[in-house]
Amino acid sequence: MASMRDIKRRQASVQSTGQITKAMKLVSTVKLQKARGRAESTKPYFDGMYSTVASILARSGNINHRFLQGDSDKKKAVVVITSNRGLAGGYNSNIVKLIANNPDFTPENTVIYAVGRKGVEGLSRKGYRIEKDYSDCVEEPIYADAMDISRELLESYANGEIGEIYLAYTFFKNTVSHIPTLKKLLPVSVEEYELTEEEKRIPMNFEPSEEEVLEMVIPKYVSSLIFGGLVEAVASENGARMAAMDSATSNAEEMIADLSLKYNRARQSSITQELTEIIAGANAI
Repeated sequence: MASMRDIKRRQASVQSTGQITKAMKLVSTVKLQKARGRAESTKPYFDGMYSTVASILARSGNINHRFLQGDSDKKKAVVVITSNRGLAGGYNSNIVKLIANNPDFTPENTVIYAVGRKGVEGLSRKGYRIEKDYSDCVEEPIYADAMDISRELLESYANGEIGEIYLAYTFFKNTVSHIPTLKKLLPVSVEEYELTEEEKRIPMNFEPSEEEVLEMVIPKYVSSLIFGGLVEAVASENGARMAAMDSATSNAEEMIADLSLKYNRARQSSITQELTEIIAGANAI
């Protein structure tokens, strides 16, 4: 049985750790409120952008444009959004597994545009090539960051260096539910979009031309979805860290209670032993 001094030292260590995790939970809670509000306010715009572009392409037939001509034989580019820090439960590992466990994305046919150091570390260990690292923009993402990423992607796409573009991020459903999500950005899968009866009746006309319209719309579409993924990911990260720190704090409290019980038992045992020795000595005299 451990001595009272060892138990007391262990109890102090766990108590110190519990105070840290409780403070981190409070910080994450405050950050979550801000990130959640931002994600909820911007989500309708990004959902609308996706449905609008898919609707345009679905009603336009076969359009010959450089941003819509994918090639599955070329490398796939994946924008992977994780965090720069750990202590967030399975938030980062779930995104890494989403790519690594998908047979369509192998180290040989996939290049990674990473947003977040944990994604860089996790996918590098699995042999994936990190084409670009945008980890600096994951803390406070702004739309200009998404534009920079999409500019690089579309340039490589137009030059034929990559054939498909994907976005891997964590969808923020609510405070306790965060869903790893993989979305195909280009070429747009119009087959997955079902036109409503009203949309089918509305003719699609382009002014001045199909190519010029798409030349303006597609970059905004890609930038908007990437920025939407960044905003969702930040909210999910803080939600996951808050839940992880809450669980860690609860575990610390349970350990402290258990150690207190062990300490009291050790103390009682020590007192009983001292009394026994005193009585034995008295009897011997």
